[in-house]
Amino acid sequence: MRKPSRFSPLRRNPVQTPTILFIIFLHKRSRMEFRCYRTFLLFFASAMFVACSDSFTDPRDEQSYDIVQIGSDVWMAENLNFDIDGSVCPEGDKRNCSKFGRLYTWEMARSFCPEGWRLPNSADFGRLIANVGGAEVAGEALKSKRGWYKKKNGSDAFGFKALPAGFRKAGGDFDGIGGYAHFWTASSAPLERAEFMMLEFSKKAAVMDAAGRGELRSVRCIREQSNIKVKSI
Repeated sequence: MRKPSRFSPLRRNPVQTPTILFIIFLHKRSRMEFRCYRTFLLFFASAMFVACSDSFTDPRDEQSYDIVQIGSDVWMAENLNFDIDGSVCPEGDKRNCSKFGRLYTWEMARSFCPEGWRLPNSADFGRLIANVGGAEVAGEALKSKRGWYKKKNGSDAFGFKALPAGFRKAGGDFDGIGGYAHFWTASSAPLERAEFMMLEFSKKAAVMDAAGRGELRSVRCIREQSNIKVKSI
């Protein structure tokens, strides 16, 4: 009997081909089910962290702020807009205060959150970043859905609604409106600097950095008794 050429198709057991195809089908199906299950887990985790939102009225000037619970912490979902001597509106335009809030030096920021609230420290921001997925994606998750330069908006997946108010340098020049959101922390840094969280229009990440305490940046207050949950709406 002539041996088959090495280029001839191999003969298979009649049961082998259907068996192989069935195994491939099961493998593809299992991968599809895993992807669906992973997507469900991510959605469920996000829903747990977003939880609920509400509002708070500052008794000092009757301004109302949206607030949001992310993880175990309750945050203002808007920038502080309490008018004190030395604070300024972004770009020096009063119309910007209603949208972006005011800009403050570090010393101001440490002192002027409403009673029951405080300026968050770097650990608070670290926990926020971790709760929304980690530093590499936190920028996109925290940025608002509109208002960013070149439409590089975020998903605002957790209701934090970060807006690009920019900042003012110690010399008095404004910079970054539309492209950058800088939030002071209560944590000091060497060389008369202080730490802040930065979100940038062109990046999905959130970055912790430090700058001179005399520069003016945005403020987000965190509730002192963060274990108190806000009611859902």
